[in-house]
Amino acid sequence: MGLLCFPAKLTKKECLVIIVCESMNSSKENSLGISFALNFLTSLIQIAGGILSGSLSLISDSLHNLSDSIALIISLFALKLSIKENTETKTFGYKRAEILAALFNACMLIVVSLFLFKEAFVRLASPQAINSPLMLIIACVGLVANLISVFILKGHAHSDMNIRTAYLHLFSDFLSSIAVIFGAVLIYFFKVDWIDPVLTILIGLYVLKGGYQIIEESIHILMQNVPKGVNLEEIRAKIEEFSQVKDLHHAHLWSVTEREIHFEAHINLVKDIAVSETCRLNEEINKMLEEKFSISHATLQFEFEACKGISLIKN
Repeated sequence: MGLLCFPAKLTKKECLVIIVCESMNSSKENSLGISFALNFLTSLIQIAGGILSGSLSLISDSLHNLSDSIALIISLFALKLSIKENTETKTFGYKRAEILAALFNACMLIVVSLFLFKEAFVRLASPQAINSPLMLIIACVGLVANLISVFILKGHAHSDMNIRTAYLHLFSDFLSSIAVIFGAVLIYFFKVDWIDPVLTILIGLYVLKGGYQIIEESIHILMQNVPKGVNLEEIRAKIEEFSQVKDLHHAHLWSVTEREIHFEAHINLVKDIAVSETCRLNEEINKMLEEKFSISHATLQFEFEACKGISLIKN
């Protein structure tokens, strides 16, 4: 991590937050970089092994790994882009770059799944002999590499959708490797070559499910829907508990990223009060919103009987 310079107006707490964020981003970048190197090397080994052994499930696993390598690069690029400062034309900065990367990577998972289905059904119709010992050795190499990558990214996967998508890619690879190893053992001992395309279909179904979930979550944020787990009616009720507040309307609640929730609303006051009083009220409401609903940014417009006959969310 390079030398950090802070403006003089920043408090010690704000400086500490910046240092922690920089450290976390550096850790994420290193994790993604190591995972990419392991994944890309594994992909090359598996492609060669799949061709030599004649195993479709191993080739499908290698293509899955290769798509994951691309996903990791995209995730790394998005992570670097997301921490760029805001500009006059991009007032939110590039914070949603990670969401877009997650959406793109999830779409790649869907495409890979459909390709696997097609190849598996072709192979079921025309079974081919498979070199199961070579298939087993290559699958074991893939398993070890995927296991290392999964542990590297696991610590960041719970708090970051972008990293979670990359983690899902790698975890599905890990499961794929186990399935391929299981298939190689069955083929070696029982000569059931049809198990290879069947495993390919099962791997594809798992990848399809995970990709769909990420797409759904990404679109939910990009469409600026109310964040899951936050209730707009509960926010209204809490704000109207303040004695100076009569009602709340023109309310909008959305996520810029999965960790940053924004809220804006008009607040109709019980009586006409001084601007200095609204400033104090604004501080109290913002504190409550952050503590109870994890809302990181709130824009509140105070007024006195300025908007009549307005509902909670009507524009």
